[in-house]
Amino acid sequence: MIASLQRSAGILHHITSLPGPYGIGDMGPEAIRFLDFMVKGGMAWWQILPLNPPGYGASPYQSWSAFAGNPLLINPDQMIEDGFLRHSDLASLSRLESTDRVDFEQAREVKQSLLRKAFAGFVPDDAYRAFCQAESGWLDDAALYKALSNHYDGRPWTEWEKDVSRREPEALRKVVGILRNEVEFQRFSQYIFFLQHVRLKREANERGVGLIGDIPIFVAHDSADVWTHQHLFHLDEEGEPTVVAGVPPDYFSKTGQRWGNPLYRWDVMRESGYRWWINRLQMNLRLYDIVRIDHFRGFEAYWEIPAVEKTAVGGKWVEGPGADFFERALNELDQPQILAEDLGDITPEVEMLRDQFNLPGMKVLQFGIGDPSSTHLPHNFLSPHTVVYTGTHDNNTTLGWWKDLDKRGKRFLREYSGKSSLGRTRRRDVVEEMIRLALSSTASIAIIPMQDILGLDSDARMNVPGAKSDTNWSWRMGSESLDEKLAEEFAELLELFGRGK
Repeated sequence: MIASLQRSAGILHHITSLPGPYGIGDMGPEAIRFLDFMVKGGMAWWQILPLNPPGYGASPYQSWSAFAGNPLLINPDQMIEDGFLRHSDLASLSRLESTDRVDFEQAREVKQSLLRKAFAGFVPDDAYRAFCQAESGWLDDAALYKALSNHYDGRPWTEWEKDVSRREPEALRKVVGILRNEVEFQRFSQYIFFLQHVRLKREANERGVGLIGDIPIFVAHDSADVWTHQHLFHLDEEGEPTVVAGVPPDYFSKTGQRWGNPLYRWDVMRESGYRWWINRLQMNLRLYDIVRIDHFRGFEAYWEIPAVEKTAVGGKWVEGPGADFFERALNELDQPQILAEDLGDITPEVEMLRDQFNLPGMKVLQFGIGDPSSTHLPHNFLSPHTVVYTGTHDNNTTLGWWKDLDKRGKRFLREYSGKSSLGRTRRRDVVEEMIRLALSSTASIAIIPMQDILGLDSDARMNVPGAKSDTNWSWRMGSESLDEKLAEEFAELLELFGRGK
């Protein structure tokens, strides 16, 4: 049985960060081993980042499809078990060593090669046809988009032939005929991904572990979603965004963050009853037990930046769809478990929207240290209906954060914890103290990044927001990290603070 928002705990750890021999973590044996580690540690939740195919900079938040799965997460060994590959198919490839960084290029080469071998010998059966029919609402356009993207050497859809970029029916019929085999290969790749994901979710749920998924509020401009639904976005006659998304100057950046995603035409969305968004939520609620909506505050008001601006400084707040969206969406969804990522510049109006629909929000301990009035500190949690983190995928690891923290912040944490020697001789003590603060808090769920459980430094940081870095999204843990003694120690902590399973 899956824990609801009862007192429990879990781990934030993206699938790509698992160890394994194919250059990237995937949904194979190491994912099952991780689930067993979680069970041994008494944890009820596994939170992961978006599983959509990564786009620019390998970011899972800039995908070419908001519905498709990432083929790099497909495990070749399971493809053998399912009869799509033979052992000899893997023997002909040089398996990659499990390293502490994802090698996206080599992983892509290996996985694509194996998928194309499997596809060459695949005979469509009833299960495949049923999948294609059930998912046709997004799958047909996503498969065609990816086939076209490959055909046009990865150029954005605005640089394709005009009749194709504008989706003129006769042009689409023509390219479907020309690219029929490649389109079918893209469908096949999605079929294998979702077969393995369904199996992974079943394995998790049977162990009493729930999956927490992540939906980025915005989508990439160069994506199947925008190409297919151009009328839902603020675009000019050439298909280029007229305004883009981002956030104003904040904790992470003095010039704000210019994400560059095209903004929704919420008035047009409203006319369709927010159908595209509701379909997206419905799909994710099938894939996960809880869905976290990234940048929830954008539904109340979002930062609109003229596309010509180079930074986010020249943007302005624009009213979002607000309660109207959630009233319509929740009316169609079957008792959805939705977590609101309510971080950043949060106003009373954002909090009212969150609370109106009884959505749990987030607290991040790193944000609270140094400010006694901060809502991110446990003594200011007004309700247990929240999820607390030591840090998120956008934060430094707690050890790295501590090393960068100024003297005032360090003094505050020592006084707050009542430990005057905290971090003076053993920095790992700070990580353990922050974990204890999260677990001992009144928040219903406490989520700890795997890097903090392992006590790792800044080189294990997952992402630096707004920074162009070769290390973003690439951290992987070693296969030796899933230590039984570590799991037992964590289970004892959870039992101590009433979070054990």
